[in-house]
Amino acid sequence: MNTDGVRGALLAGGVGERMGPLTARTCKPLVPYAASCRLVDFSLANAVRSGLPEVVLLSLHRESDLVRHVLAHWDGHPDTRLHFGPHDRLVRSGGGPAPGRPLPERPAERGTADALLANAEHLFAPGASDLLVQHADHVYVFDYRPMVAAHRASGAHCTIGVQRVERRYVKLFGMVEVDAGLRVRALVEKPSDPTSDLVFTAFCLFRIDALQEVLRELAAGGDDHWQHDISRDVLPRMIAQGRPVRAFPVAGYWADIGTVDRYHAEQLKLLRRPYPIPPGMLPRTLRGAAPRFVPASGSLLGTEPPGDAVVEQSVLHPGCRIGRGARVLRSVVLPGATVARGVTVRDSIVLAGERLTADREGLAVSRIDPGHGSVPPR
Repeated sequence: MNTDGVRGALLAGGVGERMGPLTARTCKPLVPYAASCRLVDFSLANAVRSGLPEVVLLSLHRESDLVRHVLAHWDGHPDTRLHFGPHDRLVRSGGGPAPGRPLPERPAERGTADALLANAEHLFAPGASDLLVQHADHVYVFDYRPMVAAHRASGAHCTIGVQRVERRYVKLFGMVEVDAGLRVRALVEKPSDPTSDLVFTAFCLFRIDALQEVLRELAAGGDDHWQHDISRDVLPRMIAQGRPVRAFPVAGYWADIGTVDRYHAEQLKLLRRPYPIPPGMLPRTLRGAAPRFVPASGSLLGTEPPGDAVVEQSVLHPGCRIGRGARVLRSVVLPGATVARGVTVRDSIVLAGERLTADREGLAVSRIDPGHGSVPPR
């Protein structure tokens, strides 16, 4: 099995508005995660692990920061070339954008399908027969090669990753209905009344010629007759036309980090044993020593708290500081954050650079100012 002829399209242009103060000073793909890396690193690690020949970064919001990160940590792999879309020549000739200097502005995009159209000359350039669409805010460890083999063997125009979840959570995702042979019969984004427990993991493989045909058809109808989205427009159009769209079951842990609640909850899930993602499989891009799991406290530590502090079922990122006598319970503390002496933080997040000097409980992110100070009660 190999990924020859597959080009990656890494969707990394979202603003991340639902992430609240977590994205006030950084783009969503660069939000720190698991005391080890940033969100975008999971998909890039999967691409490198699978030997994907080329990955095109489809960035838009705070691009220069993201490009610098990707260049620093993922450029130079012998089997996977990174391409920066319309900025590739500029980035390659200058060694990357200078700190504080933004890349040239590009037109806004309404959705994920617009990102494909805006980068068509790079995504659909000669040398690839299939396009693997990835997202920069998904947490999972995966080898795409078996999926590529199944996709090509079936002759599908598109193969989508699917996973079963509890029925009550289906309304958060794209619900998928399949027949006995795993042919996709329907894909409904965020259904109000789910009829299936199968959801779209939002990474998929398109046969490039079929994808181009459908994108041309959708674009020809004008801007206002579609939502410019892969899940809401491209895939439903393929299914409605009777094109072969197949499902590929995804085993193991997978999470879409779209909200503050999920950002908090999914990191705490990583602390359960057996570990959903083994410690050695976490990408490493944050500065500092490798984080370590501490079974006695059920925590993941990227920094060492003082001996009289209590840290339980929590994630401490590298560079954070925990004061003497502080209590960190079921919480995530980000790089550069400080939990002051004697302070208790419970079921919450302490933001990068924030100094927490009063007890905090819960995820009332509206009470956290983007400038990293607590907003006083009204």
